[in-house]
Amino acid sequence: MKMSRIVGWAGVLLGLAGCGTTPSSIIQQPTTARPQALPAQSAGNGAIYQLASYTPMFEDRRARHVGDVLTIVINEKTQAGKKASSNGSKTGAVDSSIGAVVGLPFKTFQGTGVKADSSASYDDKSAIDSSNLFSGYISVTVTEVLPNGNLVVAGEKQIALDKSTEYVRLSGVVQPDTIQAGNTVSSAKVADARIEYRSSARFDSAEVMSWLARFFLSFIPL
Repeated sequence: MKMSRIVGWAGVLLGLAGCGTTPSSIIQQPTTARPQALPAQSAGNGAIYQLASYTPMFEDRRARHVGDVLTIVINEKTQAGKKASSNGSKTGAVDSSIGAVVGLPFKTFQGTGVKADSSASYDDKSAIDSSNLFSGYISVTVTEVLPNGNLVVAGEKQIALDKSTEYVRLSGVVQPDTIQAGNTVSSAKVADARIEYRSSARFDSAEVMSWLARFFLSFIPL
């Protein structure tokens, strides 16, 4: 009975060791929105100009309403570097002697001395370089129109390749003036941009530390 209990607990621990937590998405808002229902139009009066269905003659098809779609041109490049150095030194010395003291029982130690020298120095240098490049296209949907006319956009793209699935998500705020021809916007002009790329490939899950490993590392950090 005791042996079976030990085997059971061992199985539970092995199962926990194999569990890994996939990082949560940084996009916490809906990635799509349905177009709002159009208001009821009044009956036509036979005139050429109809106020209820007015559309400018030279108006382009830029996104401006909830549910409209535009394309974000992702072109993100980041590069950062840091260098640091420090050095220091410290020295110390001790020099003392035992003089002749009247009444000291140990005459042999009278006149002896103690002398010690110590020194320490250090020289540290460190350098860190980091660079990232992310480019591509993603179509997003206008999920909200702010009072000042700016557009809150969000979108998601899923690509299944063989046994893995890739996810590209984006959210942010777009100013209508930055929308270019072809209904496109550069990611550099998206405010509060949150861009992420995830994958369900095996090598991605292998990089995620298991729950049990994180538990033990909280007590015994590397």
